[in-house]
Amino acid sequence: MNKTKDLKDDYYNEIKEKLIEDIAYSAVKDMSKERHRVATYYDVGKILAEAGKHYGDGIIKEYSNKLKNELGKKYNERTLRSMRQLYLFFGKQKWSPVGTKLSISHIRLLFCFDDNNKVNYYAEQVEKRSLSKRQLEELIKSKEYERLDEEAKL
Repeated sequence: MNKTKDLKDDYYNEIKEKLIEDIAYSAVKDMSKERHRVATYYDVGKILAEAGKHYGDGIIKEYSNKLKNELGKKYNERTLRSMRQLYLFFGKQKWSPVGTKLSISHIRLLFCFDDNNKVNYYAEQVEKRSLSKRQLEELIKSKEYERLDEEAKL
């Protein structure tokens, strides 16, 4: 077996192990469950980003096909791309996704923002006000951040 295939398989096996761990952990019903999911998706995203450097973007499709067969259809390309996006997104942030009360749903709403101050503001509002995903959506649609005076935006 060649070295490239071994490394490629190592990345795949690491991703698979993390996802199996997450499936097992999903039986727990509390806030730590969501934090664990965010951490797992972040870790998988990091692995996917690293594997992509070596094997290109097509690796996500390959891993997705294997994972769907072995762990279930929810691990499709779109889901794996979202995991990678989560990792890349938090690479630009000053805070860790794991230490927050944000769910994956909250975080996905923040993906569209390039302004770190805006992301931080909305993340802070979720924590301060214990906002649901729907409430955060409403806050974003109302452009609450944009209505703040300039001093409050810093």
